[in-house]
Amino acid sequence: MKTYLAKPSEIEKKWLLIDAKDQVLGRLATKIAMILMGKHKTDYAPHQDGGDYVIVVNAKEVKVTGAKADSKIYWSHSSHQPGKHKEVIYKDLQAKKPEEIIRLAVKRMLPKNNMGHKLIKNLKICAGSSHPYAAQKPVEVK
Repeated sequence: MKTYLAKPSEIEKKWLLIDAKDQVLGRLATKIAMILMGKHKTDYAPHQDGGDYVIVVNAKEVKVTGAKADSKIYWSHSSHQPGKHKEVIYKDLQAKKPEEIIRLAVKRMLPKNNMGHKLIKNLKICAGSSHPYAAQKPVEVK
């Protein structure tokens, strides 16, 4: 028996809509990462972009558990200036860029290679409840 591998032209990609309102950040990010990678499909192959497009709405209303809202820190480093780094607390980042919180959580769950860079482009995040992707007719996921 041979293993079937779908050709890139045979892969059917859907648009899925996820509402992040009152969902826990980590659990939401794992669900989105699995959909982006295509692990929910029967023809999953780790070397192919077989996942779907994901639209996340209400990103500003995502929740974290425990005391993470006050203690979770996002670091960014400069490779050219050793010792120089920036840090932002979760609350401040949520106030300024709520989309960035979900994007970073999902990006860090994807493969750290060229495939991961391609997959993160299939993620569209909106801070509010409206989104500009109505023409694609997304299917709502719970």
